[in-house]
Amino acid sequence: MQYATFPVPDNFPDYLNHEMMVKYFEDFADHFGFRGEIQFRTEVTRARPASGGGWDVTVQHRDTGAERTERYSSVLVANGHHWDPRYPEPALPGASTFTGEQIHSRYYRMPDPFAGKRVIVLGIGNSACDVATDCSRVAARTVLAIRRGTHIVPRYLFGMPTDHLTRMRLGTKAPLLLQRSAVALLVRIAQGNVAKYGLPKPGHRLLCGPLTVSDGLLSKLDHGDIVVKPGIDRFDGDSVCFTDGSAEQADAVIYCTGYKISFPFLDEAVIRASGTEIPLYLRVVPPKAPGLYFIGLVQPIGAIMPVAEIQSQWIADLLQGRAFLPPEPEMNREIARYRAATAKRYGRSAGHAIQVDFLPYLREIGKERQEGARRGGISRAIAPAPRLVEAR
Repeated sequence: MQYATFPVPDNFPDYLNHEMMVKYFEDFADHFGFRGEIQFRTEVTRARPASGGGWDVTVQHRDTGAERTERYSSVLVANGHHWDPRYPEPALPGASTFTGEQIHSRYYRMPDPFAGKRVIVLGIGNSACDVATDCSRVAARTVLAIRRGTHIVPRYLFGMPTDHLTRMRLGTKAPLLLQRSAVALLVRIAQGNVAKYGLPKPGHRLLCGPLTVSDGLLSKLDHGDIVVKPGIDRFDGDSVCFTDGSAEQADAVIYCTGYKISFPFLDEAVIRASGTEIPLYLRVVPPKAPGLYFIGLVQPIGAIMPVAEIQSQWIADLLQGRAFLPPEPEMNREIARYRAATAKRYGRSAGHAIQVDFLPYLREIGKERQEGARRGGISRAIAPAPRLVEAR
């Protein structure tokens, strides 16, 4: 998870909690002198192309409500894709009359409000596993409702953090089939088949979809602290009915159903996401919107921070004239190839439309930086990556 230009302190654990992550980001900003350049408590309410080039950006101060609009040469969008909650669409029958509480995992903070209650968690991603495990410690009953199976991997495999597998030499050159077989073997040796814990069989092969990382879920299932049910079919008063015909009385339902990609400050005429699919050259550049760039708008098998770092370095090349983009038709062809490749590998599920493989994607950006330099007639090798971060 660390930036190459600012390694995580040696005394930090392998998996950082939220307080450590905040400290790491703040230390990064202070180390490189960015804090004084950040306008805090300031919301971008609109960004639109300006006549004659550049972007008119309107911001509002959250304390005073004062607005102002300024001209910028470029806009770097790094608002992420884990903030705009996605609920089941269409809404589940009876949801509007369900007598219990309904929240999205986006708003979950701690299990205390669910103490002694009957809780149903919908989903099987990282958030769902963490929330269900968390709630099971205090809830009267915890049910995990799963619409489809997935692969559960532990945080550590044979003493190594699992996400480090994305940086092993195996992942750099080996074909997907060999990578998948090797990782699947390691996971199977470490914990066995997830079906023995009552989970449905995954509907996709390992590495052909996001991995769910959890140490606590399987143990909780094995001890009966969490009960597995299929997806929710409908609500009926204080009951939740499942697709297998069974029902559970519930005090709360927590939706761990993912997020929408949205940019409330950009007009759809500028850029529009269809589900989680957005047309970006190398997942960064919209071909028809000069001066607009997206950072971190990917779902890597691996950590996102190093990916955002190398994206930022490439954007720095473009902004400072050390590299140039290819013609628009070439960018559109790359977008089409990526769309076809992800659809073939993952199917047409909306959740996989921004998926990238960690090391291959880093190599792809590195190659583009070199080619971009050659387009500008820059024959020398690109200098060491600039220490650039876009903070908001």
